[in-house]
Amino acid sequence: MADSRPQICQSTSAKLRAAAPTIPSLKACIGLDGFVDEIITVVDKRLDKDRYDAVPTIAAFGQKVLRAVGESSNYELIVKQTKLGGNGPIMANALATAGMNVTYIGNLGFPSPHPVFNEFARRAKIITIADPGQTAALEFTDGKLMLGKHQYLREITWENILERVGLEQLIKLVAEAKLLGLVNWTMIAAMSDIWEKMAEQVLSKLPREGRKLFIDIADPEKRTADDIRAALEMMTRLQQTVDVILGLNLKESTEIAAVLGLTASTNPKSDIESTAVAIRRALELSCVVIHPRSGAAAAIAGQSAQIEGPFVQNPKISTGAGDHFNAGFCLGRVLDFSLEESLCTGVATSGFYVRTALSPTATELAKFISELPPPEN
Repeated sequence: MADSRPQICQSTSAKLRAAAPTIPSLKACIGLDGFVDEIITVVDKRLDKDRYDAVPTIAAFGQKVLRAVGESSNYELIVKQTKLGGNGPIMANALATAGMNVTYIGNLGFPSPHPVFNEFARRAKIITIADPGQTAALEFTDGKLMLGKHQYLREITWENILERVGLEQLIKLVAEAKLLGLVNWTMIAAMSDIWEKMAEQVLSKLPREGRKLFIDIADPEKRTADDIRAALEMMTRLQQTVDVILGLNLKESTEIAAVLGLTASTNPKSDIESTAVAIRRALELSCVVIHPRSGAAAAIAGQSAQIEGPFVQNPKISTGAGDHFNAGFCLGRVLDFSLEESLCTGVATSGFYVRTALSPTATELAKFISELPPPEN
């Protein structure tokens, strides 16, 4: 980047502080998943009725599981928190907390929302179309294992959206939105069809300029290469009707690069900026952003950038960190921040969240950015 990290932080903080009063006038329409998340620690040793040692890492847990082969094993799970979940609700809640005027469409409980979404419903307008999924998020110091029950996601279809929302209202919501988010392609089997119908029946009726579409494919490992390739082709077609931002974590970026036949990197973490450039060029999208835990990089036509995040070794929470990055990055994009400044709002929103287990307001985020900690080793 041309400017140093401290300079980027100071310019981003100043711009965000100045923009804060105008953020409530910016509308977003986000969807379509919804989960009830349980944040869980796995017990290693029970010391007494109140004290225990946790299994520290995924590797240590994996070793425990492997030792049970041919036998049986019992694991005690401590539920630390029950919260709203899903890529869409977490991202939308973060945007609403930052001050955006958010409408959320998704499976939050039908006909009435699940109580876990009550606080979210006070921040945003919600339109619920089905019951939520459930996720048990086993958190470790080196990552997390997401164990999900997804049967209700099969009810997320274009037909059900039209029945619950109505085409006329949907067109109005999208027309007014500066940001449209359609996330969690992997878990929503009908998402590619929804993208296609959205392009044909909604976006084609609206002026191209004035909004951005954010897409998060959400760990496509369990989908076939042909399915992924078809989804990527659909993103390129969507770009003809709206500017598309594709958000990827590090693992997703390597999987997408492989499907596209791009040259494999020997060090994907160090090469995120060049990978973002290559994926954006291959798909002809407006923007591709990649966010490993340590920072982020993004590419638009003719420009790319990278920034170190405020990585912390022992986060208070990690589930939802990527969705908070997405919210912060998209907030910067709709506020017309530079690419570097948008990356800064992304890593800072995620960094604030993992330290506090809370989503920041715009004012809180501006202050945090002005003092953005260096990454911990």
